[in-house]
Amino acid sequence: MQGLNGLIPCLQVRNITKSYSGFFANYQVNLAIQPGEIHALLGENGAGKSTLMKIIYGVVCPESGEIFWQGKQVDITNPAKARSLGIGMVFQHFCLFETLTVTENIALALPAGEKWNLAQVNRKIRVLSQEYGLDINPDSPVYTLSVGEKQRVEIIRCLCSATKLLILDEPTAVLTPQEIEKLFLTLQQIAAGGCSILFSSHKLQEVRSLCTYATILRNGEVIAECNPQVETIDSLARMMIGEDEGHGGQRGQGGHGGQENITLFTLPPLPPPPHLPTSPPPHLPTSPICLQVRNLCLESKHPLGISLQHINLEVRSGEIVGIAGVAGNGQRELLAVLSGEVICPKADMIMLGEMPVGDCDVPKRRRLGLAYVPEERWGVGVVPNMTLLENALLTGYSQGLLRNGMIRQRKLKAWTSRICDAFNVKQAGLNSLAASLSGGNLQKFIVGREIQQNPTILIAAHPSWGVDVNATATIYQAFMEMRDIGAGVLVVSEDLDELLRLCDRIGVIYKGQLSPFVPIADISRDQIGCWMGGVSFV
Repeated sequence: MQGLNGLIPCLQVRNITKSYSGFFANYQVNLAIQPGEIHALLGENGAGKSTLMKIIYGVVCPESGEIFWQGKQVDITNPAKARSLGIGMVFQHFCLFETLTVTENIALALPAGEKWNLAQVNRKIRVLSQEYGLDINPDSPVYTLSVGEKQRVEIIRCLCSATKLLILDEPTAVLTPQEIEKLFLTLQQIAAGGCSILFSSHKLQEVRSLCTYATILRNGEVIAECNPQVETIDSLARMMIGEDEGHGGQRGQGGHGGQENITLFTLPPLPPPPHLPTSPPPHLPTSPICLQVRNLCLESKHPLGISLQHINLEVRSGEIVGIAGVAGNGQRELLAVLSGEVICPKADMIMLGEMPVGDCDVPKRRRLGLAYVPEERWGVGVVPNMTLLENALLTGYSQGLLRNGMIRQRKLKAWTSRICDAFNVKQAGLNSLAASLSGGNLQKFIVGREIQQNPTILIAAHPSWGVDVNATATIYQAFMEMRDIGAGVLVVSEDLDELLRLCDRIGVIYKGQLSPFVPIADISRDQIGCWMGGVSFV
């Protein structure tokens, strides 16, 4: 079974179909990955990328279709079977035990005959680390590692199993620019050694710079194939969301969906594109302060948490302020204390306008005009097994949706519909479960629910993490409209491109300390990346 170039594909899937509750996540999907190829898998949220990757890795079983591995048909019924064939996967959310060492974590994924010889595993890690430039100490507990180092552990774990196909799901979402550069050099070296890579990302510029082929999914079907290096960001985005039907190559046997009436939003490389402000509005010292944090010190109660040290920040009306940082440097602790989940030692450590709220709980802060888009969408942003109506009520109950303790169903339906319409949330009905929404549509729902309450200050954590280009543009536009009508927005994110596009001022959090805030025009991307990596703020 040879591809068009005469080679037997490393992996080929034929007519893969998988549905959930009558909706096709994948429909007759065809995909071929050549040996040593870095192959991009593109599509909007809900296009079927995650389902396809999980089928290849054995996490999900397809309803129909065939998988061929190095020319032979195989049944991949579980991840252990995938690993035995030589397929490894690094998930967006790492699968590591924080209290175990690097060696112990990697040993757990090895066959029984290898995993108990920790000294041998340790030596193997050191050899692979040196060979591929994946600098890591095998004896380090995982909780002491940065996010970039944890990703290296995941990649080394795959390489220890003689992986021939490496699947990466949003691998750059939480890395500094310097770490991304190192990762790409490593991936190119891995591919040069003959290992194929399936690379799923919403960052189209990264796809263009790294990948030599792309398969594009839309509504569960293969809609196009192309070489992303000869495409533009705009043309890739149009293929993803439904315009320029049929554009791209025809190496496989992808299906074709119908033309959709969709408005295209794109996120070109920095500097910001013409349809976004070409420069942030000037920071006005006379604008009223809507959020202020004064010398906040808070010791973490979690043994692996980060203590906050002398945090000072302010957000004024009519500006977007960003906090950058690599995951695990105190963002979660700071967000918890700002939202009211954790109470401050002193009330005046946090001010909403002129009101001290450090000792106020979540409901009181919300009544005073604070809205919050949390990092964890499932379980914190929404309750997955509750309907959209019920989830809208969870934080929107103050919007005239209750009377004498009873829910005003008609008003609740109208308000939830307004959220879905304003933010183009694709859903099967207002009574559908939150769990039925794709990641991007769920995030648009959460953002819309908070913004529709007209807050004076919105705090948003990682607003576009794992969200496609169209949903990202919708969210960004909403934040800028909030700023333009005089609200304040605080964005905490690990995506530096996101912060550079959105923010008027930016600071960095590192090991529980916050840098000075600097206007975007006065600081370089490299300087921010250095601060994120621990170089002194001074």
